[in-house]
Amino acid sequence: MHANTQPPDLDEDFVTVAVEVLRVLADPTRLRLAGALLDEEKSVTQLASELERPVPGISQHLAKLRMARLVTTRRQGTSVLYRVENGHVRQLVLDTLGHVEHLLDAVPAHHRGTDGTAS
Repeated sequence: MHANTQPPDLDEDFVTVAVEVLRVLADPTRLRLAGALLDEEKSVTQLASELERPVPGISQHLAKLRMARLVTTRRQGTSVLYRVENGHVRQLVLDTLGHVEHLLDAVPAHHRGTDGTAS
């Protein structure tokens, strides 16, 4: 995989879409959903249980994430499984959460060794 280190052209349309993506993720429930879908697919029922929220509300948030192409679905029998759309979305969520760890903790969890000390 080749990573381009040059920033994209930040014309008005590009920035508008970027802001909309960030706006969709700026909701606490949607950010928690994206975080819950980083490493495995889950159903609406699983997500509602994990986040301790009603299924209809979770479905509405997932619909918004799907419209913004931040999550995708796969049908398995009668269930619909959700997952983060791609590696870029996964990295965006991880980087956001990692940045917050730096803001809130002198030694963020992702910098600690298995014994809890800074590594």
